[in-house]
Amino acid sequence: MAANPALIPASRSPELHPIHIAAFPGLRALAWSDDVLYASRGYSLLKARIHGTATNWETIGIYRPGFGRHLTSSFRLSSRLLRDGFHALAVLRTGHVIGAAPHAIVTLKPGDKEFRLSHRVLRGTRPLHLAVAPGDHVFWGEYFDNPQRDEVHIYASTDGGGHWDVAHTFAKRAIRHVHNIVYDEFENCFWVLTGDEGSECRILRASCDFRNVDAVLSGSQQTRSAALVPTRDALYFSSDTPLEQNHIYRLDRHGNLTKVTALGSSSIYGCRVGGAIFFSTMVEPSAVNASRNVSVYGSADGQDWQQLAHRKKDAWPMGLFQYGNAFLPDGQNTSGILAATTIAVAPGDLETSLWRF
Repeated sequence: MAANPALIPASRSPELHPIHIAAFPGLRALAWSDDVLYASRGYSLLKARIHGTATNWETIGIYRPGFGRHLTSSFRLSSRLLRDGFHALAVLRTGHVIGAAPHAIVTLKPGDKEFRLSHRVLRGTRPLHLAVAPGDHVFWGEYFDNPQRDEVHIYASTDGGGHWDVAHTFAKRAIRHVHNIVYDEFENCFWVLTGDEGSECRILRASCDFRNVDAVLSGSQQTRSAALVPTRDALYFSSDTPLEQNHIYRLDRHGNLTKVTALGSSSIYGCRVGGAIFFSTMVEPSAVNASRNVSVYGSADGQDWQQLAHRKKDAWPMGLFQYGNAFLPDGQNTSGILAATTIAVAPGDLETSLWRF
């Protein structure tokens, strides 16, 4: 356990009082499954049941990407440079675990100890998130540079990640890429977030079979989003633009949109812990977003927001060694604990912290 937490408390609202529980250097938090947190160290996947202050990590599987990446993932800076390790994870009720690694979607079957390649990612390096619908149907959207604005696919698996088929295709010149797909348990639908310019910036509502996909918000840098958190009464999403001031928005279930707070920089991660909602920001080079702090914002009620913690970007060039960021894991979290992994910050580079509120 590290002596320094990965996030420094900045201010405390009357509603949220962060209490630092633990910090784990070298671990990246990926996904919750109820009160079990899944995290990676390089290409090894670990899990721990989070309760109280005792946290015992168990290695449950390993992916072998090849000797070169196995070696580079062992060193902090080379791992950052090559974007090594797991980047997204989905944990199914069947016991299957599906991960996104560089150029690969990989699957760990129940009882196995080694991930196997189930889909080679040919455009871009990996999707940013994996989404799970009832019935353990798993979806991910293509995320690649796409300067020609070619068609973009959403893939689906109904057999625990064994096989992948195209569930939906965005036509040529419709979008640049898919930022995120989020399952909404309250409406039994998906929310699909796309970017990056003009009408490409969309928040779409999709049926769970993707037969119906309809734009709800679009056409603005403020609808350029990568993080969305559903609650019973509303959706909360953050903007992800280097061109304008960023904000957190509330879209209620009747379609009313409210700007609830300003952010110091772009935001690409959000999560819910009980009734509280959290978003993190990243340090991205921009004339508008000049902040050099990675921050976590939180609200107990969706109305009053506080910057709860922050860390400064480290000295390494962000184009090569990644933007400063705080990763918030996906999945259903019943633990009452916030997990956040900071990267490219000093101190606390590639370190996972746990907070109780």
